[in-house]
Amino acid sequence: MIHNLKPYPTYKDSGVPWLGKIPVHWNVLPNRALFDEVKERDCADEQLLSVTISKGVIRQSDLLTNSSKKDSSNEDKTNYKLVRPGDITYNKMRAWQGAVGVSKYRGIVSPAYVVVHPRGKQNANYFHYLLRTPDFAKEAERWSYGITSDQWSLRPEHFKMIYCSLPPEDEQFAIVRYFDHTDRRIRRYIRSKQKLIKLLEEQKQAIIHQSVTCGLDPNVKLKPSGVEWLGDVPEHWNITQIQALGRVVRGSSPRPAGSPVYFHGNGKPWITVGEITKDSDIYLYSTSTRLTQEGTLHSRSIDIGTLLLTNSGATLGIPKISCIKGCINDGVAAFLNLRSDVNKEYLYFYWARQTIHLKAWVDLGAQPNLNTQIIGGWPVLVPPIEEQNQIVNYVKLETGLISKAIKEAESEISLLHEYRKRLIADVVTGKLDVREEAANLPEESQATETFEDTISEDNGLDNDEIEDDQTGELEKEVLA
Repeated sequence: MIHNLKPYPTYKDSGVPWLGKIPVHWNVLPNRALFDEVKERDCADEQLLSVTISKGVIRQSDLLTNSSKKDSSNEDKTNYKLVRPGDITYNKMRAWQGAVGVSKYRGIVSPAYVVVHPRGKQNANYFHYLLRTPDFAKEAERWSYGITSDQWSLRPEHFKMIYCSLPPEDEQFAIVRYFDHTDRRIRRYIRSKQKLIKLLEEQKQAIIHQSVTCGLDPNVKLKPSGVEWLGDVPEHWNITQIQALGRVVRGSSPRPAGSPVYFHGNGKPWITVGEITKDSDIYLYSTSTRLTQEGTLHSRSIDIGTLLLTNSGATLGIPKISCIKGCINDGVAAFLNLRSDVNKEYLYFYWARQTIHLKAWVDLGAQPNLNTQIIGGWPVLVPPIEEQNQIVNYVKLETGLISKAIKEAESEISLLHEYRKRLIADVVTGKLDVREEAANLPEESQATETFEDTISEDNGLDNDEIEDDQTGELEKEVLA
């Protein structure tokens, strides 16, 4: 179906750089001719809505799930704006990053948002696709005003001056019908890959758990560990605390965060929670940011081969072994001067099985945090060093192919997201003609779920997309 798409027969210059050439029978109009701004207020009893980069308009109750964001439901909302199904709303401060979308819900949004409604019989879902394209985001950035990127704002009067493509009404519906059908297929494919990844992860974790708590000998004699979640362990293994194996220290972050005095220099690599949790590799080979020389002096340096552990935020308890010299921020703990009879890779695998127990230990009602006392007092199983080495080799061998399969599935999902994004951009701006394909689609029951509902569905929103409804800005969970 996708491979059959072709360009339209004839094109014309739209006169708008971000749109380029459009089909000859399409129109180009400024947003002031396409939308009416909605400013209805005094609806404080309605549910709260939010606009996110990845998922568009969602209920704030969904936003709060699995995040540490403050609930604003008890605050004065008399000035909040009413949003009806079919309205389009955007975050003035983040429209240039894609925080815009059509609402499926009736609710209210922060006064810092802009709410518009398509005029006449225009299809709101067509504009949902158009206004969430990367090209529109760049155009929104061009029209946004502010001293720095954190203050850029797409004001209503400037939004109205942006020109958008306008296909005939029947083509708008054909485009939406095509994407509804395509998204159902993509969702099914992504879900199958997500299920595969989950099964592979469970298999991988089972191998690690069995190895680091029971060893490789199925006939070994066991003894009670005295720790509920460890159960019985090999009799000849030592049970001690992490602090008996080495020194536990916490990182340090220069303040203020993001200051050019300390950050984005040519000093040591800056190791944050985000760098540690960006993938599931055992090792950390690089970072996206370096400190300045001054920043290095105000942080904690670590050597190559240091075992690290995230100690705060929603992703606490994730281990990593650094293959670079760098500086760690205060969301990261490091294990220094480990005893010679401890294999740090064995300790890595051990910590990888403790994450769920670490999260249960801290108070998840507040910002999760592990101090060095909690980490240092954590129980650890220590086999003889020769056995540790055998366990490490076995786990690497047995989980290596599983990890490869997981990465391949994740890569396929990522490529599909990118392909879909490019396909939408080409269709909504008229580079590809879907009229014939849409007309030949089979009748399907209307799905209430959109493609965006599958984005990050296992992990909630990305940490850098948690939005603040009071200001219309996004909370950046930068653990710096």
